[in-house]
Amino acid sequence: MLSARDRRDRPPEEGVVAELQGFAVDKAFFTSHKGILLETELDFLRCVSAIIIFLVVSFAAVTSRDGAAIAAFVFGIILVSIFAYDALKIYRTEMAPGAIQGDQQ
Repeated sequence: MLSARDRRDRPPEEGVVAELQGFAVDKAFFTSHKGILLETELDFLRCVSAIIIFLVVSFAAVTSRDGAAIAAFVFGIILVSIFAYDALKIYRTEMAPGAIQGDQQ
């Protein structure tokens, strides 16, 4: 394994590209089936985590029974319904398209 001293004593490599080689984005992976599925799963996970966070914050806000807290609760419930609809659309179109197409035929 190379230590910091070994790296310092080596001659410099080809510019910034050599330093960022470990962080390069593999575009072929993201266009493959596994990459598209990963992107879809991450988008679905974003929706589900937003639903959970907004529900917790909305119910915590409404416990104070202030006028602004009730408005925050209503706004949070509206956002939860929007994220739930988004998660449903992602699931139906990208994660389980075969099951839905089989039901329609």
